[in-house]
Amino acid sequence: QVQLVESGGGLAQAGGSLRLSCAASGRTFSSYNMGWFRQAPGKAREFVGAIMWIGRPYYADSVKGRFTISRDSAKNTVYLQMNSLKPEDTAVYYCAADASIAAVTTSPEYWGQGTQVTISS
Repeated sequence: QVQLVESGGGLAQAGGSLRLSCAASGRTFSSYNMGWFRQAPGKAREFVGAIMWIGRPYYADSVKGRFTISRDSAKNTVYLQMNSLKPEDTAVYYCAADASIAAVTTSPEYWGQGTQVTISS
């Protein structure tokens, strides 16, 4: 069982930055692949990016070059650094985890509760 708790959401202006954190429970954090998803009002949840247990990150085209995912296994925490934010980045952001590399980008097993990010123009 993996429990995930996000933090760091809030309000920022367009062009600004925010960093989200996701604290994971469990002693096997280092073996899990970690993902970030987001859901804007009236839209389906979408994949933002992921970082595999071996450390390799993947990003959706919409955030590539602006967002960076990293993980700190000593702190059981994964981060989403968001730069050059746009109003269309406004959404609830969810942290997710799965032991499967394939699943973490599509249908991860474990989810956090989400944190709101709002970008003003």
